[in-house]
Amino acid sequence: MENTIEVNGMKKVFGKNMAIKNVSFNVKKGEVFGLLGPSGSGKTTTIKILTGELVQSAGKVTVLGVDSKQFGTADFKSKIGILSDNSALYERLTIYDNLKLFCKLYNAPLNHIDVVLREVNLHDEHSKTVSKLSKGMKQRVLLAKALMHKPDLVFLDEPTSALDPGNMAQIHRGLQKLNEAGTTIFLTTHNMEEATLLCDRVSFLNNGELQELDSPEALRYKYSTHAFHVETFAGDRLVIDNERGNANQIRELIANGQVKAMHTDNPTLGQIFLKVTGKELV
Repeated sequence: MENTIEVNGMKKVFGKNMAIKNVSFNVKKGEVFGLLGPSGSGKTTTIKILTGELVQSAGKVTVLGVDSKQFGTADFKSKIGILSDNSALYERLTIYDNLKLFCKLYNAPLNHIDVVLREVNLHDEHSKTVSKLSKGMKQRVLLAKALMHKPDLVFLDEPTSALDPGNMAQIHRGLQKLNEAGTTIFLTTHNMEEATLLCDRVSFLNNGELQELDSPEALRYKYSTHAFHVETFAGDRLVIDNERGNANQIRELIANGQVKAMHTDNPTLGQIFLKVTGKELV
């Protein structure tokens, strides 16, 4: 199976509102795929369709070789992990007991709890009651829950939205390790640095339509002017077009020791999204 997810002509209508408009894409086995878009763009609706929580209004959707009509089966659900806005925990139980219940539900070995807790930086907190946790800690427990049964495919909807930089970096390392072991990851995020770091490919979703899809590197190259931005020791900031006729100017700046810093124009994913859609990614 080359593609873990295949979506062709997917639409979703709520009353008179078409939330998803004829969207098509695939997610390759073993890749980290990012779905990027502002609030209300259709990201969460897309995840809910791919996980069987919602049914598409039109189009064909296949996940792990399973047609969307079979997404409700126990066998399908045992192969995926989900962290979404509907994910929940038992507030009166400890972190460990929450994960223990989930292990029993999916026949996962209990010794995997310690491993996953270390990956989300919660091993020393395992005996804490969930009701007493901060929002960021609860987010990490939910992520541990999504990874507990070693799924083939993980859907992560804004997994690091409530985390501080230290715990975010810990989660990123855990996700990279998980992906290296063969797990496919479908990620939505507002964090463009996160998408650039983690994703093999990203797609831009705006008003229910896909407007770009490629690797972060390819998109940054596509939307670059390729000009040289030069800062001199005298405080000048120069923008020099990347053309053969400007080679002598750049050579002279370097030869005369005037260059304090120099880089080519490489827009961020956030800047590219703004250019493509006219919207900030918030």
